[in-house]
Amino acid sequence: MGLMKSPENTPVWVDESRCKACDICVSECPTGVLSMHYDVGSTLGAMVKVDHPEACTGCNACELMCPDFAIFVADKSEFKFAKITDEAKERQAKIVANNYMFLGE
Repeated sequence: MGLMKSPENTPVWVDESRCKACDICVSECPTGVLSMHYDVGSTLGAMVKVDHPEACTGCNACELMCPDFAIFVADKSEFKFAKITDEAKERQAKIVANNYMFLGE
């Protein structure tokens, strides 16, 4: 199998057909790029969404920890990733404190 090509100008994306909404990727993201959103169509009633793609650092933690291979991070040769900021760290702390759910920003 070849490398998956990222959608144009997208640092991280989710294959919702494979995602079981376990929220592991959200818990591993150090910058609050991901969060869970209520989704009545999902088996568990929620689905992971990419809320702040501009803050993605390309650390690959979400992709590496996903047990269902449902999340992907662009190759560093295809995308210029952000540097981690205090704002991103604060956003992640709030997401964790909110049980990984979307903050409504």
